[in-house]
This record gives sequence, structure tokens and C-alpha cells, in this order.
Amino acid sequence: MSDSFTINDIYNLFRASQTEADRRLAALDRRLAELAEDSKRRTEELAAELAEDRKRRAEEADRRAAELAEDRKRRAAEADRRAAAFAAELAEDRKRRAAEADRRAAEADRRAAETEKRLAKAEAIAANTNKAVSALTSRWGQFVENLVKPAAIRIFQERGITVTQTLQRLEMKRAGIEMEIDILAIDGDVAVAIEVKSSLSKDDVDYFLEKLARFKEACPRYSDVKLNGAVAGIEIDKGVDRYAYRQGLFVIQQSGEVVEIVNDQNFRPKVW
Repeated sequence: MSDSFTINDIYNLFRASQTEADRRLAALDRRLAELAEDSKRRTEELAAELAEDRKRRAEEADRRAAELAEDRKRRAAEADRRAAAFAAELAEDRKRRAAEADRRAAEADRRAAETEKRLAKAEAIAANTNKAVSALTSRWGQFVENLVKPAAIRIFQERGITVTQTLQRLEMKRAGIEMEIDILAIDGDVAVAIEVKSSLSKDDVDYFLEKLARFKEACPRYSDVKLNGAVAGIEIDKGVDRYAYRQGLFVIQQSGEVVEIVNDQNFRPKVW
């Protein structure tokens, strides 16, 4: 058996090889076409997915933006509602406070008017009381003077002071000195100045002593008289009679329907 190849064998082998190569090339082309188609498909699917995702994301963004806008709108409306409610509450509170202030002012005016009315009434009562007391005191003082004056000559003559006449409400004004002596019992070079009070106090005694000390300065025409002093009262504060006694004053008090000097016989009057 011979191992040599003929040209025909070589040609056939070449053709067989060429056919196999073509087959493989064709298969490769199909595969490439399939890959290209698959790649195109995948690319289109990916593009579609990306578009869908973008659309979905855009829709989600729009939804969130709408929700945010709605939330902002709701919050703004709530803020406006609260602001309006607060403003209304504040206005109502101001109105209530103003009404309360007006009520209190009216109440204060009413009380002030009532107080003024009461004060006016009290002042009227006080004025009437003072007037009544003044009139009563004046009448009481006049009564005491009218009781003391008629008895003055008698009671002092009984004490060895020979006065013969009385002067009532002797007013003096000289060199800046003003005074009034209720009763002056006098005769020649002797005189007794008498201070008459419905109610005699220590202050009354002290004030009368000051008048006696300046009597002759205020009334020089009596500068040569031997002047004694006496105090008289329907009521005499406790201890005042003894005080006046120690100051050298006669003390005159009512005894029944008359008045009498209550100083004992050992009393020696002071001379001014």
C-alpha cells in the first residue's frame, strides 16, 4: 500500500478544510450576531430600566416635593391659625383687662365720691359739732363769768382785799403784747385779775401766770396797783387747784348756787 498523496487528495483535503473553516466562520458570525443582538437587547432593557428608574425617581421626587409643599402649607396654616388664635386671645385679654380697669376705675370713682360725700358729711357734722361746742363753751364761759363777777367783790372783801368794782373782758394791746383779762376786780391801788374757765387745766394756769407777769407792761395805767391773781372753774383737773395754790393764786369754785374761794386762811397770795 502506497503512502503518497496525490494532488487530488491534497485538493480534497484543502476543500474539506476550507469548508470546515467557512462553517466555523459562519457559526462565529452567527454567534457574534447573537451576541450583538443580546447586547442590543440588554442595552435597550437597561436603557428602559434606567428611564423607568429615572421616571420613578422623578415621580418620587415630585411626590416628596408635593408632600413637603403640602406639609409647609399645613404648617403655615397651623402657624397662621395659632397666631390668629393668640391674637384673638390677646385681644380678648386686653378687652377683659380694659373692662376690668374700667370697672375698677368706676368703682374707685364711686368710692371716691362716696368718701367725699362721707367727708363732706363728717366735715358738716364736725363743723356743727364745733359750732355747738363753741357756742356751748362760750355760753358756759359766760355763765361762769356771770356767776363769778357778781360774787367777786364779796369773796375778796371777805379775804380783806377791798375791791369795789369789777371790769369784764378787759382787752389790752400794747408794744406787741395782746391779752384779755376775764374779770378785773379793782379799787384804788389794789386789784385782782381773775381767769375764768369752764374746765380749768394746768396749762390754763401756766398761761394765766404768763399774762400776770406782763399785765402791767401791757396796761401801764395799772403799774402802781398791788395785783393778785385768781383762777375760777366749774370743773378743775385733778391736782390743778393745789398747783394754782402753790403759784400764789386764789382758787374759786362753785359751792351750791354761789362761788367761794377755796384757799385756806393760811394762804398768802403772790403780788405782781
